[in-house]
Formats: sequence, C-alpha cells, structure tokens
Amino acid sequence: MTTPNPLLTRRTATRAWLRAVIWLEKRDWDEGALLIGFAVIIGVATGLLVVGFYRLIDLAHVAFVEGIGSRISAVPEVVFPILTALGLWGAWEVVRRSRIPDGQNVADVQLAVAKRNGRIEPRPVLWRSVATILTLASGGSVGSEGPVAVLGATAGSNVGQALRFRPRRLKILVGCGAAAGISAAFSTPFGGAFFALEQVLGSFSVGAFSPVVVASVVGALVVRPFFGRTPAFDVPSYGESDAITIALLFPLLGIICGGGSVLFTRIYFALKAWFAKWRAPGWTRPVVGGAMVGTIILLSGGLLTGAGHLAIPPQIFGGLAWYLLLALALGKMLVTALTFHAGGSGGVFTPTLYVGAALGSGSGALASLLLPQAGIHADAWGLIGMAGLVAGATRAPMTAIFMVFELTDDYAIVPPLMIVSVIAYAVARRWSPYGLYDGWLAERGEHLQQGADRALMDRIHARDALDTRVVTVGPGATLAEIVRAAERTHHTTIPVVEDDGTLVGVIFYDELRQALLDRGQLSAVLVAADVAQATEIITPSVSLRDALRVMNARAIDVVPVVRSRTEPVLLGILSRGDVLAAYERELVHAV
Repeated sequence: MTTPNPLLTRRTATRAWLRAVIWLEKRDWDEGALLIGFAVIIGVATGLLVVGFYRLIDLAHVAFVEGIGSRISAVPEVVFPILTALGLWGAWEVVRRSRIPDGQNVADVQLAVAKRNGRIEPRPVLWRSVATILTLASGGSVGSEGPVAVLGATAGSNVGQALRFRPRRLKILVGCGAAAGISAAFSTPFGGAFFALEQVLGSFSVGAFSPVVVASVVGALVVRPFFGRTPAFDVPSYGESDAITIALLFPLLGIICGGGSVLFTRIYFALKAWFAKWRAPGWTRPVVGGAMVGTIILLSGGLLTGAGHLAIPPQIFGGLAWYLLLALALGKMLVTALTFHAGGSGGVFTPTLYVGAALGSGSGALASLLLPQAGIHADAWGLIGMAGLVAGATRAPMTAIFMVFELTDDYAIVPPLMIVSVIAYAVARRWSPYGLYDGWLAERGEHLQQGADRALMDRIHARDALDTRVVTVGPGATLAEIVRAAERTHHTTIPVVEDDGTLVGVIFYDELRQALLDRGQLSAVLVAADVAQATEIITPSVSLRDALRVMNARAIDVVPVVRSRTEPVLLGILSRGDVLAAYERELVHAV
C-alpha cells in the first residue's frame, strides 16, 4: 500500500481552497448578506472559543488550588502568595520563551484595525492566552473578557485573510469577533456590539453595524447552554431609585466614578514605570510581584480575586461596610496594576467593572448613612458605578450604558446609567488625557481616534487633500444659474465668490431647495448673495484632524479652504470623502 505524500496532500488542499476562494470572489452576492453570513460563522466560532477558554481557566484553577496548593504547605496563610507568585512566573516564562511582542490586548486590536488593515497574527494571541490562563488560575487580578475579545478578533481577522477579503471587510470581521467575545463573556449582545463599534472599529457605520450585531447575538446564544444567563458574575437584585436621587445624587456619583477612573489609570501607569526600573534578574519580578499580589488578596479575605473566570463576588454589591468597599476599590486598582506589570497577562475590562462596583456600592452605602430618608440602594449604586468606571477608564460610555442595562434588563436603570456614564466620561477626559487603552497606545507613540491613526491625521494637511475642481457662482448669479451650477458639482455646497476669488459665503443644498420652494414673486430678483450663508473656513496648513473637528462642530460635510483668514481667496473644497481618501493613501505608504 502506497503511503500518501504529506507535501502533495498539503498542496492539493491548498489548491482546492484557492479554487473555493476564487469561486466565492466571482459570486455577485450582496455585500451585506455576505458579511452577515460570515458574522454568523465568526459568532459561533468565537462562542466556542470562549467556552473552551473558560473551561481551561477553571481546570487550571482547580489544578493550582487543589493540586499544587495542597502540597506546598500546611499553613494556609502562605499558600496563596506562593501560588500567585508561581502563576505569574509561569505566565512570564511563557511570554519570554515564546518570544511574542508586547500587546495581544484590546488596544493592540485597535492598532491592528487602524494601521495594519485588520491583520492579526494568531500565534502570539494563542501564547498570550496561555499566559492569561496561568495568571487567572493562580489568583492574579486580571480579566478574562479582554482576552476573549482578542481571541474573537483574531478569529475574524484570520477568516477574512483566508478568504482574501479587502481591508474594509477584514476590519468588519475583526469587529464581529471582538463583539462576539464580549457578548459571550457577559451575555450582553448589544453591549458586545457597541464595544466593538466604539472601541475596536471606532465607527458606527451602517456597513459594520448589522454584521457586528449579528455576530454579537450569535456569540451570546452559543455560550448560554454552557454558562447560563450571566457567565461572568451573578447580577444582584436591587432597589429602584427615586427621581430626586437620580437628579441630585447620581451626578455626584458620576464625578466620583470619573475621579476613580483617573486614579485607576494613574496607579496603573505609575506602577508600570516603577517596574520598568527593576534591576534584579528578570525572573524575580513576577515572583516578588506575585507574592505581593497574593499577600494583598489574602489580607482582603480573598475578595480581590475571583474563582477561575468568575469575576465579582456578590458581597461587593453593598454587602459590606462602606469603608471596606472603598478600600476594596483601591485595593483592586493596586493588585491589578501589580499583576500586569509584574509579568501577568489578561484584560483590564473586568477589573474595571470590579472597581466600579466597589466604588459605587461604597459611595451608596455612605450616602445612605448620611441621608437615611433618601431611599438610597447601595446595590443599585454598585451596578451604576460599574458603568461609570468603564466609561471613564476605557473611554467607552455607550458600551458602559448598554452593557449594564442588558445585565439588569431594567429600563428604570437607564436614566442614572446615562447620567453617571456621561459625567464620568467627561470628568475623566478633563483630568486625564488618556484612559487604560489609549494610554497603552500613547506610550508607544500611537494616537488613535475613531479607528484612525491620530498622529497620521496630524501629519496630513488640508493642502494635501483639497479638491480644486470647484464649481462656484458669483454674488449676482440668478436662481437659474445656481441650479445649473448645482447640476455640475458633486459637492453638496456651492461657494459664492467675487471676481477676484474672495469667498463671500456658501449655498447649501437645503437652502437652495427652500429658495426654490419659496421663490414665488422673488424668482426674478433673488441672487446668490441673498441665499449664501457664512461658513467655517480653514487654511491649507490645517491638519486633517482639525479639519474634521471643524466639520463635526458645525455638522457639515465640506469646508472651504482659503489662502488665509485675512485674505479669504478660495483655493478649493475639503470634504469628508477627501479626508478619508488622503488618510488611506498615507496609511498605505506608512505600512
């Protein structure tokens, strides 16, 4: 019997796959339907990845606690610090031996979307996942939900690459995987979708919205037979707040959560700088740091760590004295930063939820003591505090609102969620330029905004992107002449200029349409100067980021580019489409 040639078998399989991809490329299918179909596939795959990942975390946790822990010492007080030190050393050793670069987190996925056309390598992500399992199993204070979002994004990226999808489609599939990962972790389909749209893609475009939502829903449905309604933690029952509490006290909670977000961020990066100065042998950093984490967790009675992938103990939702809850919020910030920078791996999303729950519950418990007649419920404040910390620390207010709403499934909680999340976000932006995700990027010289490289947008100027083929009219142009000019331009704005090119104003299509409807007896005397409106202008040296800021502030799609503000001679028109085209051209050259 002839033995099959492995090389020949591999080549045959490769040719068959390429033929299938070429056949798919030639189909004239609707793009939306095609992306939704692959979103379902990615949602299922990501959901199963989450199930497998969580099972491995639980098995490793049992192995650490019941296997290694029972053999270390008969003195329970020393077991936990030793276990955590071993786990962080193991995670550090996995990363060191696999030679993977820093990253494989949500911020790195943002970078892949903005600057690498959505391409994510699977090997580093898999090794980082192994390190995360060891960190969580040994009691390290990290989250499992960030890593599963990265696993889902990696699955989406590699499905798209295998099918030779173009960058725009590939980025959408990355968002689908990230959404399915978060949705599967918390059983919050809309929370997962908004996480992907707000944090990963940086866009709520129509083309991305439907596939991302579909993948998110599928991811949640896949894990429910295995973990039930809430895979990460049990949501407590809570009391409803009255209108006075919502109007007067929840703004205060928003300020507290914003301040807590800033404190968490500063502790996180301060400890990173401290560990960067470590001069002892490399292996001592995870051992010493792990022992410190284990000791603090031991002093907290185990409340600063979860069991496997379970994240937040029920006592955190108002089950303790206010000062203990506030101490736990501060302790969680500290042990999370220590775990990461000592050598552990994982996500910051779940620790952020924990800090928010403890900070909100502690604030609510204190407020109920000071104002016993106000009907304050500390458990409700804990849930709302979770949203406030997520909004402030990760700069994702929409994700925070939708996620906590879905966890509670109660419309009555929506008004305080919105108040606290928006205020916390504003306060955090005011007191700290960066959150946990964009701070990680900023340390590497990367500045992203709404899925785009902010530094790249600063380097490109209006002169590099403006359209000089502009259809204009003079101040004395009649209504008929304006209509003919509108037929020749592809812009939604017609500049009105003097004979020497000086800009007088612009005519927007809405104003032109209204003039046509109302012209009546004025049609013979109405001229361009009567219809023109003043508008924002920019000069050629303005960056594309500042140009977009001008457009967004006035809710306009185009802005005139003039020689200078003192000499407003029209040079061209800059539209949102021109900005996007220039950015993509520069991005291709940068890559």
